[in-house]
Amino acid sequence: MSRKIVIPFGPQHPVLPEPIHLDLVLEDETVVEAVPSIGYVHRGLETLITKREYPEYVYIAERTCGICSFIHGMTYCQGIEQIMGVEVPDRAHYLRTIWSEYSRLHSHLLWLGLFADGMGFENLFMNCWRQRETVLDVLEETTGGRVIQGSCKVGGVRKDIPAATLERMLSDLDPFEIKLKELADIFLHDDSVIHRTKGVGILPPDEAYALGAVGPTGRGSGVAIDMRMTGYAAYGKLNFTPVVENDGDCYSRCAVRVKELFTSIDLIRQAIRQIPEGETEVKVKGNPDGEYFSRSEQPRGELVHYVKGNGTKHIVRSRIRTPTLTNIPPLVKMMQGCELADVPVIVLSIDPCIGCMER
Repeated sequence: MSRKIVIPFGPQHPVLPEPIHLDLVLEDETVVEAVPSIGYVHRGLETLITKREYPEYVYIAERTCGICSFIHGMTYCQGIEQIMGVEVPDRAHYLRTIWSEYSRLHSHLLWLGLFADGMGFENLFMNCWRQRETVLDVLEETTGGRVIQGSCKVGGVRKDIPAATLERMLSDLDPFEIKLKELADIFLHDDSVIHRTKGVGILPPDEAYALGAVGPTGRGSGVAIDMRMTGYAAYGKLNFTPVVENDGDCYSRCAVRVKELFTSIDLIRQAIRQIPEGETEVKVKGNPDGEYFSRSEQPRGELVHYVKGNGTKHIVRSRIRTPTLTNIPPLVKMMQGCELADVPVIVLSIDPCIGCMER
């Protein structure tokens, strides 16, 4: 007769890049229930909105997450700009798009390395991070920061990219893409990767939609929702189709991220070729008076920055909903009935960012 036991998974665990905490209810080696605990990390970032003037809060918004920092700052700026009716120059929109897609490349390559490490592929892990360095070098050269860029501001962007640099970035994408195809071939076709991920952590499409799965977690289960399709920044002027897989397992979620690497490269190419000349920012006068839900597509999924102003220099309310928060219920569902040995791979398959989620 089997009996149930409860074992803790996290917040410290050798395979975890983030301090997620789950209580796993087991029958023998099978997980019958996973109970998440939220609140291990809390930095009080949303409270700081009342203590910093609204243009300064961009820096705090970026520090919500060190991996997708630029997109956090851009999403906050979009909210303020909508409230104040600020018309951002087209060139700034294209620059925001270029930096957003480099941030997505950076995030996905980081995750692919960690995913490989979780399966015991140390060499594959190092090769993913070697290619990630190429992306970080571009971000550092064009914004001044490898992780926290600080180049986005209310009304546009603080920095421009010279035409010569854009041309070099465009030519450098060709050899970079070749190297990524070599990595993609391993993740998509290696027998060991397939054995560890195929049929593991299944999330059916109907449950993915009902539980609010977003980003690659949702698109890996056939939910074709991507905020870039709404056309914010310059996405409305670029050809874009979201990557969707339908099996809903760890392999599908990995395949979505692998294929999105090449989607990001294509979007960067389009943006560089189409970027118009002109100003990169406009002067912003006055204070925000109103409220707005600003939405964008983080590497992990839909990001929402709700901001509310009352006509003073301080925002009276800021609320951030990150994709990891919305992907926790789907994670709990996909872990029901899995083997204990598969727990690290399933947890990593949603690309959790707990510092991003709890703030």
